[in-house]
Amino acid sequence: MSSSSRAAWRLLETVYTRPSQLCCNAVRNQWRCQIQQTCPRRGASSSSAAKKQHAAGVHMDQMRAVYKQRNRTTMYYTLSVILGTVAFSYGSVPMYKMICQTTGWGGQPIRAPGHGGTGSDDDLASRLQPVEGAKRIRVTFNASVSDVLPWKFVPQQREVRVLPGETALAFYTATNKSDQDIIGVATYSVTPGQVAPYFSKIQCFCFEEQRLNAGETVDMPVFFYLDPDMLNDLNMKGIETVTLSYTFFKAKYDNNGNFKAIAQS
Repeated sequence: MSSSSRAAWRLLETVYTRPSQLCCNAVRNQWRCQIQQTCPRRGASSSSAAKKQHAAGVHMDQMRAVYKQRNRTTMYYTLSVILGTVAFSYGSVPMYKMICQTTGWGGQPIRAPGHGGTGSDDDLASRLQPVEGAKRIRVTFNASVSDVLPWKFVPQQREVRVLPGETALAFYTATNKSDQDIIGVATYSVTPGQVAPYFSKIQCFCFEEQRLNAGETVDMPVFFYLDPDMLNDLNMKGIETVTLSYTFFKAKYDNNGNFKAIAQS
């Protein structure tokens, strides 16, 4: 082979061999770059995920603390409402009874000395003067007992007719029909309701414990009068009949053995 032929052959080897090496080197360099670039990215991604997980944990702890505080506040509020309701239920009955007996609300008669009185003996005596020439008022009597009380309770008279300022005495009879001693308590009301402020009781058995032995019968008096001031009240015009009603309930006691007053309906 001549020298010119050998030179041509080397040239061909160079042309066909070098691109292959260059291609391999390029591929190798590309994979090396990808590996170098991928590894740092994975590390950054893991770090970011850890930070997010930590932040989420802190946020959940904060939310738990907030809800715990809210639950505690709600519990205290509910407990306060329950205690307040219990206290009000014990105090409302005596207070309601006192207000009704003072003002005549709820159809409850006012205890002597009467409507607008001062409470002195002279004031009571001045009111206990029958108004001559006034029309007599018909007072009827009603009686009932609760379903759980085995008593018989009836008025001894159906009605009485009184003048304003005139005292009247009426009687009820109660009989214990059971074979056990029972304590009962009576509530009362007056109808129509606008008469209640002028219906004054000097003596009665209402809201007091009444103990009846087994099979015992007792008479219970009611001493009352109609206040003369009713004649000056326009709301009393045309009223000719008044009804006094009593209802007996079985007495109840709390855990300490104290008597529980009956609420007037």
